[in-house]
Amino acid sequence: MQRVLASARRLARPWRPLPARSCASAGAARDPEIQVRALEGPDQGITEILMNRPHARNALGHVFVSELLGALARLRDDRHVRVLLFRSGVKGVFCAGADLKEREQMSEAEVGVFVQRLRGLMNEIAAFPAPTIAAMDGYALGGGLELALACDLRVAASSAVMGLIETTRGLLPGAGGTQRLPRCLGVALAKELIFTGRRLSGTQAQALGLVNHAVAQNEEGMAAFREKRPPRFVGE
Repeated sequence: MQRVLASARRLARPWRPLPARSCASAGAARDPEIQVRALEGPDQGITEILMNRPHARNALGHVFVSELLGALARLRDDRHVRVLLFRSGVKGVFCAGADLKEREQMSEAEVGVFVQRLRGLMNEIAAFPAPTIAAMDGYALGGGLELALACDLRVAASSAVMGLIETTRGLLPGAGGTQRLPRCLGVALAKELIFTGRRLSGTQAQALGLVNHAVAQNEEGMAAFREKRPPRFVGE
């Protein structure tokens, strides 16, 4: 894994700092839900996407998805991005899945369109030209787990909780996780997790092969994010 990421970094042009950016429209009163930042020092070459929607536990709402799609579109052709890291700015949660409050306000047709948009988002992450890492320091449920599954690598805090819980609400996973989960777990186990909505800790997820690494959580609640640092993931 180290050799793969190191090779990916060497393919890029020499790194230069990028200013911290957000995807909020100019003059917007609200804080951006997606922030983009190029890391420096020993982490140079890593660009992070910080998910920061605390009032909704990083739920996948219209604004969140739009800003994330915009960030990916900008970064896709940026050859200074050697590794793309997804992490949360909300302590205790990676992404809580679809925004059910928004969904309740949608018509059936609008729900269908939004689900297709979520699938498009996951496909964009999966097809991103640089290696992608999900640093899962908290709950990753439903669409939040599907977002992590779209990444190339997953690192989870041992205390993280993840699962495709849509079936407990009478829904089926709709953002692409049903296609990616069997690649990690095999068909039978993937079906079990989908049909039962079973939740896994980071430690259990590692034992099953759902995540690459599980690490003990720290007081900051950022153990998975810290674990991505060189040399274990992006060292030369």
